[in-house]
Amino acid sequence: MHTHIIPENIPDFTRKFGYEGFIRLHHHKPGAARMMQGERFFREIQANCWDPVLRVQEYAEKGVSVQVVCTIPVLFAYFAKPEHGLEVSQFLNDHIADIQQQHPQHYIGLGTVPMQSVPLAIIELERCKKLGFPGIQIGSNINDVNLGDDIYFPFFEACEALDMAVLVHPWNMMGQEHMGKYWLPWLVGMPAETARAAASMIFSGVFEKLPKLRVCFAHAGGSLIPTIGRLEHGFHCRPDLVAIDNPVNPRTYLGKFWVDSVTHDPELLQYIVGKIGAEKIAFGTDYPFPLGDLEMGKFIDQVPLTETERAHIFFESTCAWLGISSQRWA
Repeated sequence: MHTHIIPENIPDFTRKFGYEGFIRLHHHKPGAARMMQGERFFREIQANCWDPVLRVQEYAEKGVSVQVVCTIPVLFAYFAKPEHGLEVSQFLNDHIADIQQQHPQHYIGLGTVPMQSVPLAIIELERCKKLGFPGIQIGSNINDVNLGDDIYFPFFEACEALDMAVLVHPWNMMGQEHMGKYWLPWLVGMPAETARAAASMIFSGVFEKLPKLRVCFAHAGGSLIPTIGRLEHGFHCRPDLVAIDNPVNPRTYLGKFWVDSVTHDPELLQYIVGKIGAEKIAFGTDYPFPLGDLEMGKFIDQVPLTETERAHIFFESTCAWLGISSQRWA
């Protein structure tokens, strides 16, 4: 339920809109392309990042037949002018909708929306619903503003009202300008960034006010669940700083949101199962990127789970989060 895909060909939005920051692809050799942000090299990707048939074949080799796909966070374009961000979102969503339509037994799509403008984000959210997506993916912050900020509450209200699931993915990692060496933004910044998003939503009362909102946090919730004791202690010892918008203990919300399974660590996954239950852990891979679980659940087999817990993690939790019937693939 956590994989990324990109169109094989992307319009030159920099040339079209007249300013930089947008991703373009340079297909420099067969089966590979360089993601470029202006003249800056971002990363090299392979054909499994855009070829839906190849992806199905690679998944089948690991015993997996269905993948939930969403865009790569660097394509969010939250920096863009709102109307331009909407156009980028529409292009990406149309692409994923086409894949979902062509391969209905193998793909489920998540949309993307221009979160820099909540009114436009809601408009595109409604269109994503009409495209047949069960949910959308958003970043862990919007141009450094936390998801718990009041400005985004109407958007989450709309997600609940439209019965649209939300995947929160880390990006734009705080402090990355100070930790460029050793790939620290991805290794340390991403877990912290996800915890930042989750904690801001908890403390601001989003989950308290919208109990039917279905949110999943990527990468097993980052560092949130292992540090829940610290959040709870802060809630008790400094309520004047922590409990100013929501008087409910943050530990109360464990089990009220989903996380994916990408821990790369059997012991940590077992710990999280104990904290929130297997029914709130969905099988994610972050495919096709190297920091993901490219063995697709092999490490999960090292965790002592019951058959019921395995069924939750590998299939049923995803269906519950997305609000779809498991009978579709029975």
